[in-house]
Amino acid sequence: MAGPWTALPRNFAAEIRKERETLAAEIIREIRQQVPEFSRPLSGHFGAGIQYGVETALAEFADLVEGAGRRGRADAAGEEANGRHLNAHPANGHGANGHGANGHGANGADLNGHPANGQGHGQGHERSLSEERVRVYRALGRGELAEGRSLDALQAAYRLGARVAWRRYARVARRVGLGPDLVVTLAEAIFAHIDEIASASVEGYAEARADHAGAQGKLRHQLLELLAAGAQRAELEPAALAADWPIPDRLACVALGPPPGGAEGGRRRRLPDPVLADLDCAQPYLLLPYPERLLTDSQMRWALRGRGAVVGPVVPPELAADSLRWARTIRGTAATGAAGSRDEPLSCDDRLPELLLRSDVPLVRLMAARRLGPLEALTAKQSDRLAATLLAWLQTNSGSAPEVAARLGIHPQTARQRLHRVQQLFGEALRDPDSRLELEVALRGRLLYQGLPQEN
Repeated sequence: MAGPWTALPRNFAAEIRKERETLAAEIIREIRQQVPEFSRPLSGHFGAGIQYGVETALAEFADLVEGAGRRGRADAAGEEANGRHLNAHPANGHGANGHGANGHGANGADLNGHPANGQGHGQGHERSLSEERVRVYRALGRGELAEGRSLDALQAAYRLGARVAWRRYARVARRVGLGPDLVVTLAEAIFAHIDEIASASVEGYAEARADHAGAQGKLRHQLLELLAAGAQRAELEPAALAADWPIPDRLACVALGPPPGGAEGGRRRRLPDPVLADLDCAQPYLLLPYPERLLTDSQMRWALRGRGAVVGPVVPPELAADSLRWARTIRGTAATGAAGSRDEPLSCDDRLPELLLRSDVPLVRLMAARRLGPLEALTAKQSDRLAATLLAWLQTNSGSAPEVAARLGIHPQTARQRLHRVQQLFGEALRDPDSRLELEVALRGRLLYQGLPQEN
């Protein structure tokens, strides 16, 4: 696609080349004076990049005028007399200026690094710039990210450079007798050129941001693996520093189920930045620093919605592996029921006794076999009734018949009869503290494991 500079006379390139050295110095001086981010001494890589960028842009604009200009008349000498000089401004925001007057800059890319408002020329537009020079402008964009800035400062520099160059080239155009129509074309050419330069800088910034995100993402994933493996602080600290992730005093892991079905469920929901996540493993999970804060965050709650999430106990960083193991334990028991795809997360902090009972199922069953033997001679219905009565008695701290009755929702006389039968079956064990503890563990386990197959 031909640029507006093709309508300018080729010999105008020689005129603007005469201005290149002093114009580059003027542009850089104005940028340093008016753009605070560029006011520091132009030394080292920073200064060299700006100087080279400005000079490259100015040289390129003259080349475009000279190489792409077409003579619209048969008599080239007549064009020269007419002053058909292409006001080729590369400096209008070239190089160090880095920005286009068309509004590229910090706001010129979306979260995915795509140019805003379709102004980028990398896609769907044939560039007039050489690939070698495009690399210069991309480097300017990458440099802004390396300096920790948005593209706002570079955009301001582009705009300022464009104004300075336009003033200079306009004087040249008047001096050589360029007609009014060609002066308009000159202005259009300047801003079309800066548009392409700015687009290349936006691309470089987006590429650098993607590279940074990719590198940081890899480091954070490595940190997450260390935490999930139970690494200690001495190993965690250098990994956290490299990943730019402050180690919290407390955290919790969250076990997740598969995403909900449908189009909405198929889209991965954005997580708050402090959250570490592995959503691609067989058992996806998150790690939340200071979970009491994050779990009230609307973005976090939306990300967990419909995932059957189970939040592990809040622990120090060194116990992250335990928080994840406990969350997965409860998640494994909940996933088979209706709660498996529920909207709101479960909290392990509310189910610590259950976690304890599930930590060693064979041991709890062995304890039940030894302590609940007196119930085996009864019918299933009788056994269930007396087991419930004994557990209610233990949980009410050896309560009276009315207390047990209230807990079970039965008549006090019925409770009194059942308690008498319990006394007959268990006798001395009811008076020994250790035996009572084992009985309660066995009875709770009996309820918890109902329906689960026996392990061999």
